[in-house]
Amino acid sequence: MLLSVMQANAVVLDIEANLATIDAAAQKAAGAGASLLLTPELFPVGYSPLRIRNELSQEELPGIREKLAEIARVHGIGLVYSLPAPAEDGGWYISARLLDAGGHVLLDYAKVHLFGDEERKAFSAARDAPAVVDFNGLNVSLLICYDVEFPEAVRAAAVRGAELLLVPTALSAGYEAVPQVLIRARALESQLHLAYANHSGHEDGCDFLGGSVVAGPDGSLMAAAGESAALLFAEVLADPVRAVREDVPYLGDRRPEVYREWDAPGRRA
Repeated sequence: MLLSVMQANAVVLDIEANLATIDAAAQKAAGAGASLLLTPELFPVGYSPLRIRNELSQEELPGIREKLAEIARVHGIGLVYSLPAPAEDGGWYISARLLDAGGHVLLDYAKVHLFGDEERKAFSAARDAPAVVDFNGLNVSLLICYDVEFPEAVRAAAVRGAELLLVPTALSAGYEAVPQVLIRARALESQLHLAYANHSGHEDGCDFLGGSVVAGPDGSLMAAAGESAALLFAEVLADPVRAVREDVPYLGDRRPEVYREWDAPGRRA
């Protein structure tokens, strides 16, 4: 399966402009033969947690979601996008959704690890583990941004069978080690393809790193972007995942009962 990863600059709360950017990327990706387009965290509304919480109405979200589904249908391409979503406590989650090429919902995920004071003031932290669905013969799962920096989150997807992990992100400049080192390490230790789509440029007080990346299940670098807008492509297959898992069975050799003992409070050497 040919995967495409969009890196671009959003305009905070200029939803039409941001949807136009996604639409153009979807058209280009589909024209190149890609089956799936991954876009950055909160891209349709731009990344500015407090402005989004204070200025965006929940009543606008269904219309935005329908326009994104239409983009998938028109171009015949699967799509991962990220938007706020209502939370059980009356607040909002940061969510991600996977659509198939007909615009149908295959998978939803809500961000578990919130980063920084603004996100914690604007959003609620979710608790549900990442789920896995089949997409074009690959077992696919979702995380969002800071989630991927916790090995437990990636491993939770892997032990549920994920072979491709898709991660919308909003990573600011100064954290280059995340896409350059950590993403490849996460892909290697959980033996899956990992795609990480970031913003580029300046948005409402934040300078974004860019640096979107796709890593292979052996930790190899399959595609990488610089600081500016880009559309990446990578061929992702199930066979390499299954081969490395057979060669070095990290998942099968885990000892979770021992790790639970290690985590028990009060245990000291």
